[in-house]
Amino acid sequence: MSHAATVEHPSQSALQSQGNLSGKEFLAFTLGKEEYGIDILKVQEIRGYDTVTRIANAPEFVKGVINLRGIIVPIIDMRIKFNLGEPTYDQFTVVIILNIGTRVMGIVVDSVSDVITLSGTQVKPAPDMGTTALNNEYLIGLGTLDERMLILIDIDKLMSAPDMGLTEKLA
Repeated sequence: MSHAATVEHPSQSALQSQGNLSGKEFLAFTLGKEEYGIDILKVQEIRGYDTVTRIANAPEFVKGVINLRGIIVPIIDMRIKFNLGEPTYDQFTVVIILNIGTRVMGIVVDSVSDVITLSGTQVKPAPDMGTTALNNEYLIGLGTLDERMLILIDIDKLMSAPDMGLTEKLA
């Protein structure tokens, strides 16, 4: 039995019972020219991009799977998912390994910058643009820190969306 599958963050239950965003930490990463943020408690680890095993008939944004210490982990390229041009894979390309519900999955991003803490007053609702590659229902809002603006993604909702095909819905 691998211990990696049962990684628990000490404040996981505290966060689930907390409805507000005050003092919440986000991992900041880039896709194209935009900077995004996801809840740091969903992140298991960050690793360099490595060769994946392609799966037949998988959507184009699912690059394939990797074997991570005995766990088969699907790898999703967010740049392809959001139509952000032709992705390149170099020494800066990063895979963020996530714990979403009971699943472990990875997302490919251009780079990871840092972890930032945002208070509730630093998070504004995302304006409805109607044309964004990222549907507003998957956004927490926009986080502002000095001159930076982070698009905050509800990574649970995004990864469990039906069009991702990654999590099974119970009937």
